[in-house]
Amino acid sequence: MAKIFKVVTLNKISSVGLKRLPAARYQVGDKLAQPDAILVRSHNMLEMDIPASVLAIARAGAGTNNVPVKKMSARGVPVFNAPGANANAVKELVITGMLLASRNIVPALRFTVDLQGDDATMHKLVEDGKKDYAGTELYGRTLGIVGLGAIGRLVADTAIGLGMKVIGFDPEITVEAAWSLSSQVKKAHSIDDLLKHSDFVTLHVPLLDATRNLIDDKRVPMMKSGAVLLNFSRDAIVNEEAVIAGLASKHLRCYVCDFPSNKTLGNDKIIALPHLGASTEEAEENCAVMVAEQLREYLEHGNITNTVNFPNVVMPRESTFRLAIANANVPNMLGQISTTLAGAGINIHNMMNKSRGEMAYTLVDTDTVLSDILLAQIAAIPGVLMVRALPLEADA
Repeated sequence: MAKIFKVVTLNKISSVGLKRLPAARYQVGDKLAQPDAILVRSHNMLEMDIPASVLAIARAGAGTNNVPVKKMSARGVPVFNAPGANANAVKELVITGMLLASRNIVPALRFTVDLQGDDATMHKLVEDGKKDYAGTELYGRTLGIVGLGAIGRLVADTAIGLGMKVIGFDPEITVEAAWSLSSQVKKAHSIDDLLKHSDFVTLHVPLLDATRNLIDDKRVPMMKSGAVLLNFSRDAIVNEEAVIAGLASKHLRCYVCDFPSNKTLGNDKIIALPHLGASTEEAEENCAVMVAEQLREYLEHGNITNTVNFPNVVMPRESTFRLAIANANVPNMLGQISTTLAGAGINIHNMMNKSRGEMAYTLVDTDTVLSDILLAQIAAIPGVLMVRALPLEADA
């Protein structure tokens, strides 16, 4: 009988995604004892007591700041995410943010809300008052994009389509991303170089130690006078005090972000949206579908795609019996694993091993069944974090 996997949902997950976990093999709910996996969106798991039964965590979104990744890595638990699944939603919001700022839409709306009188009076008030909300066009302006991942590239393409000039900076850009980037995007040699030449600057980088306060009191003055700063990544990437000072001195024109705070509220030059970046039906469905499919591949076959702590390892199945091993990336681990298998008379049909930082992951297809005693022997090897036998089930 095929194993039934139990998956706990800590937030409401799109039903379109959950349907990718067939009922014949998956029990999904918000209150399940001894779950095999956890599906999460925004729930804060940092102080959560995560059951020892959990084999994987899947975050239906790109960022994993709400998941204790280091703690899970120490247990050999992969943390999946959905990079790029919400890219179009965020891209559209970035373009919206630029238009809101450039055309003074927010103060203009406030002006019309307060209009009073008959139609003739309102018409006169509109004609007299609209000059205070005259804006600028995006066409011909320069957009600086920090971070050229899935979102940054889409923003670049759309901005070029609007007639904007685009410059980008991303020292960590992948070969695949570089190939898909428009040739019209000019490369900035540094963030400082990008800031000096951009009328609009949009940030699309993860929150890491290196990106915390990326835009601070030293970089705000480097920005072009009258520039608009947009932050739809993470709040801590921007130092709010520095930006507020830049707005007060009129060096910056506007700050558009997705993260309201007590410091930003009430400032007429700050447009703070209530974390709407991925809040579209399409984005939520895309994220849920992506992580559900990744989770299923891992639980049933051990394959790993799109985690923040494991290497990508995808190996087509060539036999009925499979072994998955997560271990510290230290010398002679493969040798010890192979020796243990050989000692048990197990023939290795196929093997794949990859590492990422301090983590390594191995898939082994064998010609014979793997006993509990053998699994225990491998688990006892110093540095091994997790061992699973993955027999090919008839309905998998």
